[in-house]
Amino acid sequence: MAYWLCITNEANWKVIKERNVWGVPERHKNTIAKVKPGDKLMIYLKQEKVGDEVKESRIVGIYEVVSEPFKDSTRIFSSKGMKTNETFPWRVKIKPVKIFDKPVEFKPLIPKLKFITNKKRWSGHLMGKAMREIPEEDYELILREAES
Repeated sequence: MAYWLCITNEANWKVIKERNVWGVPERHKNTIAKVKPGDKLMIYLKQEKVGDEVKESRIVGIYEVVSEPFKDSTRIFSSKGMKTNETFPWRVKIKPVKIFDKPVEFKPLIPKLKFITNKKRWSGHLMGKAMREIPEEDYELILREAES
């Protein structure tokens, strides 16, 4: 089993919850191709300005993959604020494992996360990615934070 950090925004978080599906752009097809049923996806919401409020980057839930990756270009995801008018055609079906009552703030975790090797320039570990594999220890750490 692998653990993945899936990077998205507020609008697409709603789609994920409503439709139980995760999708990535065409250019990330090789990454999602590594995803297998049983893998765990942690949903990471990027820092965003919503009205006058800045919502910090946070992890909001865990899903389990229940399908092999497939292609579907139906427009369900928002590409607002992105350079391309993307449909996120490479997808996997997912089921919720745990939606956190209180999102886990991401920045306080940075010093403890193994996959972030450059703590000062931590955003480089996520920038330009739709998802990235994380070690089991990081998954467990985030889970403990969510339960505390």
